[in-house]
Amino acid sequence: LNVVPIALGILIALFLIQRRGTGAVGTLFGPVMLVWFAVLAVLGIHEVSHHPEVFQGLSPTYGARFLIDHGAAAFLTLGAVVLAVTGAEALYADRGHFGTAPIRISWWIVVLPGVLLNYLGQAALIHSHPSTIRNPFFYLVPHWGRFPMVVLASAATIIASQAVISGSFSVARQAVQLGFLPRLKIINTSLEAGQIYVPVVSWALFIGVAALVLSFQHSSRLAEIYGVAVTGTFILDTVLFLVVARTLWRTSKWKLAILGAVLLTVEVSFFGANIIKVEHGAWLPLLVGAVLSAVMIIWRRGQGIVTRNRAKKEGPLEEFLEGLATQQPPLRRVPGTAIFPNPSKDTTPLALRAEVEHTHALQEKLVIISIEPVSVPHVDRDDRFVVTRLGHGLFRVFHVVDRVGYRDTANIPEALALARKLGLLERNLDLEHASYFLSRITITPTDAPGMRRWRKKLFVAMARNAASPIEAFGLPIDRTVIMGSNVAV
Repeated sequence: LNVVPIALGILIALFLIQRRGTGAVGTLFGPVMLVWFAVLAVLGIHEVSHHPEVFQGLSPTYGARFLIDHGAAAFLTLGAVVLAVTGAEALYADRGHFGTAPIRISWWIVVLPGVLLNYLGQAALIHSHPSTIRNPFFYLVPHWGRFPMVVLASAATIIASQAVISGSFSVARQAVQLGFLPRLKIINTSLEAGQIYVPVVSWALFIGVAALVLSFQHSSRLAEIYGVAVTGTFILDTVLFLVVARTLWRTSKWKLAILGAVLLTVEVSFFGANIIKVEHGAWLPLLVGAVLSAVMIIWRRGQGIVTRNRAKKEGPLEEFLEGLATQQPPLRRVPGTAIFPNPSKDTTPLALRAEVEHTHALQEKLVIISIEPVSVPHVDRDDRFVVTRLGHGLFRVFHVVDRVGYRDTANIPEALALARKLGLLERNLDLEHASYFLSRITITPTDAPGMRRWRKKLFVAMARNAASPIEAFGLPIDRTVIMGSNVAV
C-alpha cells in the first residue's frame, strides 16, 4: 500500500484547518489525545501486571551497564533510542503558545504516566515473548483492536504535528517581537493570549513537509534525519537555559556547571550518535538551521544599519519641536488629533517632518508613540507605558512609549486607549477620530560598508515583503496616511 498520497492528503487537511485557530483545533484534538494516552497506559498495565519486575528498568544503572559492556555498539544504539523522547523538544515552543500551566499539568498527569507504562509494557511483552520484538507496540494490542489502534495512532501522529505547528507560530511571533525577523502577518484566532495563526509560516511548513514526504517516501528514512534535529534542539535549549539562569536569575556558576555537565553529557552523546547519519539525510536539518540562522542574522544586522541611517535622517525630536515656532511660513493649526508611530523615542518621525514641510499645518493634538519590545513574555499594564510631554507653548506633544513583551500584541489604538483610561493621556483626547501618519521606508542598497552585497539584497527583499504596519499595529485603514521616504543600507 502506497501511503504517500494518504499522507499528503492528511497534511493538506491539517494545514487547511490552521486558520480556524488552535482553540478550534484543541476542541477537536483534546479528547482524542486523552483517549490515546489512556489506551497507552491500559495496554502497558496489562503486561506489567504479569511482569512487575520491569519497573527495575527505571533505574539508570541498567543503561550505564549497557554502555559500559557494549562500548561503541551501545553508543550507536543511542541514535535509535532517541526516537523515544521525540516531541520533548517542542515543549518549550508550546509553552509560548499555550502557557506554562497546561504543559506542566498535561505532562505530569497524562503524558508521562501513559508513555512510561506503555514502554514498560512493551519490555514485559518482549521479556515473555521475544518474537514480539519485531513490533512490540502493536503486539500489545489484542488482535481485534489492531485496526482501531492504527486509526488512533494515526490521529495521535497528526495531533503531535499540530503541537509543532502551534509552537512554530509562537516562536515566529517572538522572533518578530525581538527583531530577528521582519514583520509577519499574524492573525489572532482567539481572545485568549497566544492563540495565533501565521500564514507565511504555515505555508512554509506545509511546502517543506510535503517535499520531505515526496523525497524520502518512508518513515524509516525520515527517522534517520529526525534524531539530529531533536538532539540539536535539546542542546540549544540547555545552553540557552544556562545563559538565562546565569544572566537573569543570577544562579551560581557551580550549580549551573553541575547541571550543565549532567544535561549536556547526555544530550551531546545522543547528538554524536545521530550525527554519523549525515550522509543518510541528517544534513537536511543542519542545512535548514543554518539557513534560518543566516536569515535572522542578516535581518538583525540590516535593521541595525537602517535604524542608524534613519535616525540621522530623522534628527533629534526636541530640536525639531523647538524649531516649529519659527517656521516660515508659519504653521497653521487645524482641529483634530494626529498620531505618529515611530520606532525611536528620541528622533523625529519622518511622517511628521513630511507633513510640516509639505502642508505647513499640524493638528491641534499631537501624539508620538514608540513600540518598545522587551525580552519578557508579558508586560503588566501598570508597567507598560512611559508618557512624557515634549515641546513648548503651542507645539507640545505627547510622547508614549508602549513596552510590549514577546507574547503581547502591539496594537497601537488599543494601547493609546488604555493609556488614556489609566490617566496618562488627556481624558478629552479624541482617539476615536484621530488620524495616523505612518513613515513608509523604502530601503535602497548601496556600496556602503557594513554588509556584503548579497546580504543587502536579501535584506531588502525581506523588508519589501514584510507585513503592512497598518495590519501589524492594528491601525484603522480609513484614518491612516502613509508618507514615503528613502533610507540607504
